[in-house]
This record gives sequence, C-alpha cells and structure tokens, in this order.
Amino acid sequence: MNKSFFDTHAHITSEELYNDIDGILERAKKNHVFYILNVASDLFSLEKGLILSEKYPFIFLAAAIHPHEAGKQNFEFEKKIEKALQEKKLIAVGEIGLDYYYKHSTPEAQKKKLIQDLQIALDYNLPVIIHCRDGFIDLFPIMEKYFPKKDVVLHCFTGTDKEAIEALNRGWMISISGIVTFPKSTSLQNTVKNIPLENLFIETDCPYLAPGMYRGKKNYFRRFLVSFISRVINR
Repeated sequence: MNKSFFDTHAHITSEELYNDIDGILERAKKNHVFYILNVASDLFSLEKGLILSEKYPFIFLAAAIHPHEAGKQNFEFEKKIEKALQEKKLIAVGEIGLDYYYKHSTPEAQKKKLIQDLQIALDYNLPVIIHCRDGFIDLFPIMEKYFPKKDVVLHCFTGTDKEAIEALNRGWMISISGIVTFPKSTSLQNTVKNIPLENLFIETDCPYLAPGMYRGKKNYFRRFLVSFISRVINR
C-alpha cells in the first residue's frame, strides 16, 4: 500500500489508550497514517495531548467539552482549553454539537453550549468539529444563524441522504468511521458512495467504533484501515 492517510478524528490521549501511546503511533506509521488529529474531551486528554503535539509535528490537537457534558461545570478543563486557544495550540474547536440519542444532557443545555462554542471558534478563527446524533433538526438552523462558515466537519456521520446533502450544500466536510462497515449499515454505505471525495474525511474515533470484524474491541489504526479501505475508498 503506497497511500498515506490522515486520521481526522482520534482520541489517542484518552485514558483507555494513552498507556500504549508508543505502540499506537508505531501501528499508525506501519499502516501509512502519517497525520493524526487528536481530539481532547477532558482535562487528562488535553494535558497529554498538548505534550504529544509538541513532541510530534504530525499530531494536531482539538479540544472542547463533549455534548454529553453540556450544562455541567468543568471550570478547570474550560480554563485549560482557553489557555490552549490563546497560545494557538489548537487547530479546531470540537467535538461540539448535539446528541439527542443518549440524552446525557438536556437538548436546551446542549444548544446553549453549542452556541457558546461556535462563538469561541469565530473569535479564534478556527473550524469546528461537530458531533450530531438525532439532532440535525436543530443543528442546521443553529449553524446557519451562529456559524455561517464552511469550516465545519461532521464527525462520525451516520445521517441520512437528505442530511448529507444539507451538509454538502453548506460546503461542509463529512467524516465517516468504522460504523460504515457494520453489516446493518447498508443505508449509510449507500449515502457515503454519493459523497464527493473532496468532501469526505476518514477517521478512527479510536478507541471507539472499531470496524465490523472487530466490533466491541478497542479500535486501532491497523484494524480500522484493513476493513475501511476495502469497503469505501476503493470505489
């Protein structure tokens, strides 16, 4: 394989993975993953991520409070995010958005936090990484009003044809994960086939969302690529 890859959404400094960080990076290199966007969603992953991105120029960093935690007080993490933004150590704000499937936080709290985070992204002239599950009915109007820019990535997209078209019409990027390899993901597979390659990102979301053949196990780069490339990239 002579292709090179950018894993556009990974949680390599999560507590589940960080104790194996050297092995993770070695596996990534062996599988031609030469760039990684590490997404921090808590204080631990951000602190480790700042160290890692300083050490390795091929690792980039984004950070934000996850929609699941919207409405909860997390002053220390928020202060660390603000400092990282001021020091220009983040390349994106995220993952932010709406998750109405699990409802770990109320829709009202999620919408309020999303609007706040969109303003932060505007203030620092950064793109946003959006997590949206069952929330597109609210997401599109909010984005149109508060973030009318094209600098948007829909992380781990599992939506419909209509939602994909809505995103593409706005000039957004759509990122797909190992979910597309699940046997029951035929609708998503058909949707992905119609997404122009210039608007398509790939991601592991490791350690989550391992491809079908490894479902339920920790997701790693080699496991993701073997299944993902064979099903999607080789159109």
